[in-house]
Amino acid sequence: MNSSRDIIVLGRWLEERHRERILQTADRLGFTCSFFENETEAGEEGSLEEAEIIFGDAPKTAASSGALKWLCLPSAGADRYTKPEALYSDDLILTNSSGAYGVGMAEHMIMQILMLIRRMPEFQEGIRKRQWLRPRKQDSVKDSRITVMGTGDIGSAFARRIRAFEPARIIGCNRSGESKETAFDQVITVAELDSVLPETDILAMCLPSTPKTIGILSAERIGLLPETAYLINVGRGDAIDEEALIKALKEGRLAGAALDVMCHEPLPEDDPLWEAKNVILTPHVAGNMTIQHTKDRLVEMFCENLENYGAGRTLVRRVDRKRGY
Repeated sequence: MNSSRDIIVLGRWLEERHRERILQTADRLGFTCSFFENETEAGEEGSLEEAEIIFGDAPKTAASSGALKWLCLPSAGADRYTKPEALYSDDLILTNSSGAYGVGMAEHMIMQILMLIRRMPEFQEGIRKRQWLRPRKQDSVKDSRITVMGTGDIGSAFARRIRAFEPARIIGCNRSGESKETAFDQVITVAELDSVLPETDILAMCLPSTPKTIGILSAERIGLLPETAYLINVGRGDAIDEEALIKALKEGRLAGAALDVMCHEPLPEDDPLWEAKNVILTPHVAGNMTIQHTKDRLVEMFCENLENYGAGRTLVRRVDRKRGY
């Protein structure tokens, strides 16, 4: 093990009390700790070469530094680090921060759903133009049939919260067809997905980017959804055939979509998604460090795992590079 026992923490989102919490834990365990806004700044200071642990996004160091033993990502997604040659060694421990984002992202998803089914963009546009629009047909979450693709922290947090709106059912979908989350009425495998899509009113996607999830919502599966269905995606943009989605929206074969993630980010100015019918776009802000709970939880989880590392225990939230999360 590196004798210097250095920890580098990267991120401008950290508050002073977060730094103090990390410093106290690190000092008690015999580590020195330095803080920088990003990998570039830390590299300019020459602080990355001896780092044993990095808490932050550090792709260049992860691919080259033989001193690094553990990289803790402040994100739930780890797809950029699961590609070949992304880590300098298979022995480098890679963990993510799954569990910190469920609250914020679930709230974002509920906001998007309510805006779509209650036609809020139309009313907002009318108010902007000083038009007093007449009431129009709206939908309700109550008695709706919801399918959630991805039953991890985010999908489960969403299911627990949307349950309060009294949907007719909530079906989870994952690789195994199993989940400990009781908010789901049923959990199915991906192989069974096609059988429930025709009876889905709201399809919520919370998937990581892996070889098995890329394009999982194909043109064929979009075609299985009812014309009255709404689509929400906060996972990864590459899970959806965007061209097929835009076509379905344009032709009225879907009621609407709310996307926080897209295939190309930032979304190019000439991307047809900008002009898609009945679509709400947000610039990948459902997660990130957007609420206080998320930031506090990120630090708590890192310090808990640092305790494990210092005691020689197995770290939690280890990323399986073959599975992609």
